[in-house]
Amino acid sequence: MHLPITEPPPSQQAWQRRSLDAVWHPCTQMARAAVVPPLPIARGDGPWLFDYEGRRYFDANSSWWVNLFGHSDDGIKNAIKQQLDTLAHVMLAGCTHAPAVELAEKLSALTGGALGHTFFASDGASAVEIALKMSFHSWRNRGLDAKREFVCLRHGYHGETIGALAVTDVAVFRDAYAPLLMHAHVVASPDSRQGEGSEGQALAELRRVLEARRGHIAALIIEPLVQCAAGMAMHAPSYLRAVRALCDEFDIHLIADEIAVGCGRTGTFFAFEQAQAGGWPDFITLSKGISGGTLPLSLVLTTEAVYQCFWSDEVARGFLHSHSYTGNALACAAANAVLDRFADANVLEHNRQQAAWLQQAFAPLQADARVQHLRQRGMILAFDVRPELVGQRFAERFHLQARQHELLIRPIGNTVYLMPPYLIDEATARFLAAAVTQTLNEVLPHAA
Repeated sequence: MHLPITEPPPSQQAWQRRSLDAVWHPCTQMARAAVVPPLPIARGDGPWLFDYEGRRYFDANSSWWVNLFGHSDDGIKNAIKQQLDTLAHVMLAGCTHAPAVELAEKLSALTGGALGHTFFASDGASAVEIALKMSFHSWRNRGLDAKREFVCLRHGYHGETIGALAVTDVAVFRDAYAPLLMHAHVVASPDSRQGEGSEGQALAELRRVLEARRGHIAALIIEPLVQCAAGMAMHAPSYLRAVRALCDEFDIHLIADEIAVGCGRTGTFFAFEQAQAGGWPDFITLSKGISGGTLPLSLVLTTEAVYQCFWSDEVARGFLHSHSYTGNALACAAANAVLDRFADANVLEHNRQQAAWLQQAFAPLQADARVQHLRQRGMILAFDVRPELVGQRFAERFHLQARQHELLIRPIGNTVYLMPPYLIDEATARFLAAAVTQTLNEVLPHAA
């Protein structure tokens, strides 16, 4: 009897070579990737990722902020499997299905019905595109064609498609495509690292722009509480209340981009909830964590007032944006499982305890001379390494060295941050603080 010849599984190095030959990696200079190849990951379990040689890494950034409950979560997996047995996908133009309806209803309820209409998309940038288009088109349908300009915050990030990039103020993403972009008004950020008066100065500059362009501004877009790609720049809820009031005063829409900060990251399900009596925005965009890191999904929540602007017998007055996988049933089933977890498992209460453990574990860095602006908002913790100390390729060096301590983490410039899965206990918080501190000691030994 002849046994079949089986090939050995590819090695870590083999996957690296094949990836570099075939895959164009995002947010990556591929010439540099040839020197520092990507880390091949074989599987994930909870907060841990495992490579092909069996080494494990704590996913401290939740794989670009998506894995709320870690990898291979049973509840989300089972929801997807059950949905796969009945309906994987049907077009949402002319048809509907239970997962999309239920998800839209649950999200509306989370806003107390203030944002009662959900439009589905695939990723964060496309959700931002939709919100921008909806804002402009709703004003045009009301006969206010001049309201076609947008305001965004300095160093804000909203995605890399052409419309989203126009309201993004991160030079490394935007500048190469500047000739293609519409002009947006960029106003000061209320970044608390700039000092006590930063919020007041930011609001005064915003008011000046709104006054100068009265009747021409369609919407202001912000990342509530944390501007993530800006190096986790944080601001107070009072800023949200103030910008809501300004948008009302000047009759413009407020778009809250909660793609990164929604789904419990800041201590409430929507970051904008912390504005309390300030009211809701006109649009909220969600993605990333809404499907628990399983399937691509994004959505835009908006108000009855915006929705009614499109209600007409005229096709051209409708909102005709679409893509083939809009409201994919599998992705919606995953998102429903995520929302059910929030409803049934006291996730936000547990997050507050986890955030406290992180704060306690990282507190000693407050006295570290290499560190400045140690800050935290819910389950987002960050600090900056003093710019004069970092040297060349600090983020890359920190990332590679952290792997030696079972930690997968990607700094943004000189900002080291954690946005971990919601699976922290006191011992895990201490492990993370020790791994980050040891990595810092090894990357900057001369400054320790």
